[in-house]
Amino acid sequence: MVLGRGGYKFQNWAETYGSSPELYFQPTSVEEVKEILDLARQRSKRVKVVGGGHSPSDIACTDDFMIRLDKMNRVIKLDKDKKQVTVEAGILLSQVNEVLNQNGMALSNIGAVSEVAAGGVIGTGTHNTGITHGILSTQVVALTMMTASGEVLECSESVNPDIFQAARLHLGSLGVILTVTLQCKTAFHLQEIQQSSTLQEVLDNLDKHLHSSEYFRFFWFPHTDSASFFYQDPTEKPPSSKASWFWDSFVGYYLLEFLLWISTFFPRLVPGINRFFFWLLFAGTNDRVDISYKVFNFDCLFKQHVQDWAIPIEKTKDALMQLKSWLEKNPQVVAHFPVEVRFAKGDDILLSPCYQQDSCYMNIIIYRPYGKDVPHQDYWSEYEKIMKRVGGRPHWAKAHTCTRKDFEKMYPAFGKFKNIREKLDPTGMFLNAYLEKVFY
Repeated sequence: MVLGRGGYKFQNWAETYGSSPELYFQPTSVEEVKEILDLARQRSKRVKVVGGGHSPSDIACTDDFMIRLDKMNRVIKLDKDKKQVTVEAGILLSQVNEVLNQNGMALSNIGAVSEVAAGGVIGTGTHNTGITHGILSTQVVALTMMTASGEVLECSESVNPDIFQAARLHLGSLGVILTVTLQCKTAFHLQEIQQSSTLQEVLDNLDKHLHSSEYFRFFWFPHTDSASFFYQDPTEKPPSSKASWFWDSFVGYYLLEFLLWISTFFPRLVPGINRFFFWLLFAGTNDRVDISYKVFNFDCLFKQHVQDWAIPIEKTKDALMQLKSWLEKNPQVVAHFPVEVRFAKGDDILLSPCYQQDSCYMNIIIYRPYGKDVPHQDYWSEYEKIMKRVGGRPHWAKAHTCTRKDFEKMYPAFGKFKNIREKLDPTGMFLNAYLEKVFY
């Protein structure tokens, strides 16, 4: 029988949210997962499955039972003909990336971080960029899931298709994801060309930029007019990079944290810090080539508060200019760099922020140098107001203030998802405080 342990303290990567579950489980098999759910049912306990813990919100928190599937981390099947891989839900994408690369395959797109579990990364709608590419969940072609009753469901476009369209972005609210089958492609290298620019130039030529590169994104440096854009495209060139650029970046990261810590005592330093690091790390042009997943992954540096909303792509310029104007009118509010802007293709996944619309993701951050909290609520509040005005939908992994009434307006298929959820989990076994706010 699988044993749970007490006294475990869960904390997310950013150390902004945490909880103390009554019992913490690390099952090694489907049978042990079923034992945990049976015990939860007998004791009327709720269950929360946690992955890599990177979500900067309380979506993974619970005071009841917590399951971490890190011991269910096998690659089950590699189908080189179909270019598909089936994995247990607890495997980290970093492991998947390496196995695929060794077998001449790769995922067509992944997010900035690979230390995330396969079952969790699809659960919150993780994304990267590329207007011809959807969020990571769109690469899922099949999955298996254990419901609150202990039943194992197979889901795909042809088997339980309605549940499949819900489970590809499940919020941890439908059951325990056991396995995931991902569509891959032949392994490839990416060439990343980074160029400095201005925010106005990037926005005025946005459509051109979007269609000049397969994976286009850009940074804006608040309190300045500076921007830096990135073209990432498949190439047959061998891996290469500028050593001096890497070294400058490495040194710069440590210097950044120190200067931002100093700025917590003197907030007016932040605009100058933003300008300095644009000059140090992003001015001019840089070029590198590497294995695809190494280019997709991005160093998140250190602890931070994060917001990230998806808005209709045609609202990109309007939203950014509103945010820039508000910051200029409120100089007492400081905003750290970068504001990261990425793009994703529309899809038909019920709770996808890109549901039925091509989208722009606008990610803002406030760093927490050496773990110190920095005032951010005024910035957060105005950003959310702007996002709502332009028809935005929040990233499910990130902290936000939205409630059920907001989601009912934002998502045409919200009611359908809620009905599926309640049918699969009629007693609310997989709810927590975060999901109560979402659905009730």
